[in-house]
Amino acid sequence: MTHQPQIKIAATYMRGGTSKGVFFNLADLPLAAQIAGPIRDALLLRVIGSPDPYGKQTDGMGGATSSTSKTVIVAKSTKDDHDVDYLFGQVAIDKPFVDWSGNCGNLSAAVGSFAISNGLVDSKNVPDNGIATIRIWQANIEKTIIAQVPITNGQVQETGDFELDGVTFPAAEVEVQFINPGAGGTMFPTGNLIDTLNVPGVGSFQATMINAGIPTIFVNAVDIGYQGTELQEAINGDEQALARFETIRAYGAVKMGLIDQIDQAATRQHTPKIAFVSPAANYASSSGKAITSNDIDLNVRALSMGKLHHAMMGTAAVAIGTAAAVPGTLVNLAAGGGARSSVCFGHPSGTLKVGAQAILENHQWTVTKAIMSRSARVLMEGWVRIPAL
Repeated sequence: MTHQPQIKIAATYMRGGTSKGVFFNLADLPLAAQIAGPIRDALLLRVIGSPDPYGKQTDGMGGATSSTSKTVIVAKSTKDDHDVDYLFGQVAIDKPFVDWSGNCGNLSAAVGSFAISNGLVDSKNVPDNGIATIRIWQANIEKTIIAQVPITNGQVQETGDFELDGVTFPAAEVEVQFINPGAGGTMFPTGNLIDTLNVPGVGSFQATMINAGIPTIFVNAVDIGYQGTELQEAINGDEQALARFETIRAYGAVKMGLIDQIDQAATRQHTPKIAFVSPAANYASSSGKAITSNDIDLNVRALSMGKLHHAMMGTAAVAIGTAAAVPGTLVNLAAGGGARSSVCFGHPSGTLKVGAQAILENHQWTVTKAIMSRSARVLMEGWVRIPAL
């Protein structure tokens, strides 16, 4: 019996914010995978090592967490006034599907760097020294992202002294702006800042459901039996708790109009996110760092792909900043209420500050931009190899 040799595909393994993923130039993919569809999905699944019933992704590039089971495809932009198009695929770990329903805010910080280093940005837009302003079209959600990428001697600068909680080593700071991150008049898809969410078998409680950055369901920690200062081990080892969160997420997704039936949530793991909020309180982060109530405005914990996230998803941070900027949401109230243009929140790995500009027009809230600082670094570049499809 003969076997086909593996194929190799040019790729870059990068960290962006508190996530890692495999980045591809669209033109480097096999022709059949340059078009969205089952062949592309099969290729990305094999690259990452999914589906893996063991949940380890040992035979692929994935790291067996939602933060490390990610893929990115970048191409020269087809949109006016943009440098590159960016498509994000969240790869399921134990199931055979790639979720294209949302963006990854953390990896957004690495897209500009990848694009410059791979010749996808016109050289006239990259200074010899200074900051390159890269306009990115986020194809999943059809939004603009602006990345401010530091450049030294004509090359992307990756090293620096910017520290990001959830990332061990310092690196160069990359400011990321999410332009008009809300969904227009449907930023609050139910039309309400706070709804009563009825979840059979779980209970009824208040929820703020917002579509900004990524669709997110916010609930009060105390309403679901938590303090809001929990770390991963308090939740991820509790299968009953995880099942409750998934049930809440499914019913919230229906109420937000993202799915029609509860069982459809199983094939839409990436969105919406579910998070719980609480007023500022002291706790020790996962690294042992002491976080005091004076350091933060509120605490937020969020789940991604069915598990409590080790830090905070970048897109969820946009949702947090946006909701905090709108007086009367659960996020805003947990932060003390009132008007605000930025918020610093506590998460399992530490703290994060995000700014947002919110305005009320014609009885509808809109957000013009959300801003946060991340960092990005190439971990490895060359080729990934997979068996022929």
